[in-house]
Amino acid sequence: MEITSVHNPRVKAWVKLKEKKHRDSTRKFLVAGEHLIQEALKADLLCELLVCKGSEPITEGVPVYEVTKEILRKLTSLTSSENQIGVCEMPQYQQHMWERIIVLDGVQDPGNLGTIIRNAIAFDYQALLLSNDCADIYNEKVIRATQGALFHLPILRCELMKSLVELKKAQVTIYATALRESVPMQSIRPEPKHALIFGNEGTGIKNEILQLCDYRIKIEMAAFESLNVAVASGICMYYFYQSQ
Repeated sequence: MEITSVHNPRVKAWVKLKEKKHRDSTRKFLVAGEHLIQEALKADLLCELLVCKGSEPITEGVPVYEVTKEILRKLTSLTSSENQIGVCEMPQYQQHMWERIIVLDGVQDPGNLGTIIRNAIAFDYQALLLSNDCADIYNEKVIRATQGALFHLPILRCELMKSLVELKKAQVTIYATALRESVPMQSIRPEPKHALIFGNEGTGIKNEILQLCDYRIKIEMAAFESLNVAVASGICMYYFYQSQ
């Protein structure tokens, strides 16, 4: 099907997906570029494909709409020369007693969140739990930073206090990254069943969350007091991964 007008009702509905409230209400989101579309296709989450006039569709397995460059530009807020955009369904996940979990408390930068999701896949974590004040995982910048990892990791937004209490009941050891009252990460031997918590870029992990943790750990450094949370997450995840 060919669409040439930015005022077409379908285009207006797609444009609304740039806003979180419409993503949440429709359970759909947008991805731009061949790599992300292919990852969505592998995860069976791609439901529509928008292709710039004259371009060859990546797949014929979903409804394909041939659109103008002007329409594609309205659907992405990032500078992009991509010729295809996918409309995807949000996956549905139920909370499960995973044994290797990343927990984020108030991580608000989209680039940081996307990188942490990618790190979690790289270092074999089974799920990621987000506090309600974390950035939206379907934000365009988050999606791009994940490089497709978003489609292959259960990610749940939840009440962290309640979830952490349940994890402790299941004998999952909880480690918090903190600068104060903490021990060097290298001094511990991580438990196989564990949750690793990272906090807000400015204020760290909330006190009530810290009180539930079994260990507070920090990365020993030659200079500076702290690192960007995405960088720190990669270092910690690697240490826990190679300590298995």
